[in-house]
Amino acid sequence: MEATAAGATIAPIDLDELTALTIALVNAGGENPGGTEQATADVLVDAARHRGLEATVREVEPGRPNVFITLPGGDGEGVLFLGHSDVVPVGEGWDREPFDAHVADGRIFGRGATDMKGGLAAVLTAMSALRDAGTSLSGPVTLACTVDEEETGAGIRAVVADGLDHAYGACIVAEPTDLETVIACRGDSYLEIEVTGRAAHSGRPSDGRNAIDAAVRICNLITEDQQRLAADADPLLGHATWNTGMISGGRGTSMVAPEAHLWLDRRLMPGEDTERIRGELMERIHAADITADGISVSATTTMEMPGFRTDADHPLVIAATQSLAAAGVETRVTGWTASCDGGFISRDFGIPTIVLGPGELNDQAHQPNESVRLSEIQAATRAYAMLVTTLMGSDAGASRADRLDPPPEGERS
Repeated sequence: MEATAAGATIAPIDLDELTALTIALVNAGGENPGGTEQATADVLVDAARHRGLEATVREVEPGRPNVFITLPGGDGEGVLFLGHSDVVPVGEGWDREPFDAHVADGRIFGRGATDMKGGLAAVLTAMSALRDAGTSLSGPVTLACTVDEEETGAGIRAVVADGLDHAYGACIVAEPTDLETVIACRGDSYLEIEVTGRAAHSGRPSDGRNAIDAAVRICNLITEDQQRLAADADPLLGHATWNTGMISGGRGTSMVAPEAHLWLDRRLMPGEDTERIRGELMERIHAADITADGISVSATTTMEMPGFRTDADHPLVIAATQSLAAAGVETRVTGWTASCDGGFISRDFGIPTIVLGPGELNDQAHQPNESVRLSEIQAATRAYAMLVTTLMGSDAGASRADRLDPPPEGERS
């Protein structure tokens, strides 16, 4: 047995078993869009039940189930781990089959290895190690693995709609952070703008109302607002951003365009409300007289993923950094300009949230030849188990780091 940061013990981490689980999860695929997360859910459920953990499944859409794996504890607040079972499409540029994972140079290669099958394997293995050691916990540990994180968030929205089966005092999102402790994330939202004008022959354009011209004026408003946002930067997260991702419109070169469509991405700061942003954009459009004289504009929010922030001195953050240090990991507290499902847990359930997981977000996630270091998955497994016992172990209030046996030489991240 290995001592943890709370003075309890966990079973030794079997690297071969951890590797095999990660490979099985990678090979299960789950491309989104275009695939299903069912195979990944099946691997998780089978692995959990084989390890004596409780597993339940809630179908969100056909072939797209959310999975909940639980290590029971006492009646106190639990610890919630959050992950997702889908991966981005494979794309081009791979040296080997992306869903036939292989190990080379201390890394597992395959689509989803970093984002985020390695993190899922680490959480499940940490829960199993705590169970095998008979660790006494004041509350349950649950892994909620959602579908559709990479697209519209149908899985996490179902969690919010259904509610959680227990009260949780902390949430750890196991997304890849290079094992840094992320305490703040920007959110994201998609807006679609429909501009309607009136068709006419281009020989007499004044007979019509050009929707493309109006759409260009809206783009100019967005550029002006981007400059305003850039002047108010946050030390951890930078600033909110606009991006015009796509534009379409018109029916032919010799016609006044009767319609145009804009697809906008608006990155959110913690606490920002998408509907307020949409309303303010429409107010600016009206104030600029873009909707005058036969032009109409409508705006629809098609996706929202809220941001979040947890105080740097929160006990969850302190426990995370202590557990990582005790596991032999040099870490830092930082923020993310990306977004994740953790914003829903923070906003809708009021649960303090961090992001912490194995894998390199910028260098590996969504890239050809995606991979994750085995040493990081192993270190994350050890740190997750220590973090749980720090928060919910029988001696969770005592000093911990000085009672932790360091990991064996060569296993440090």
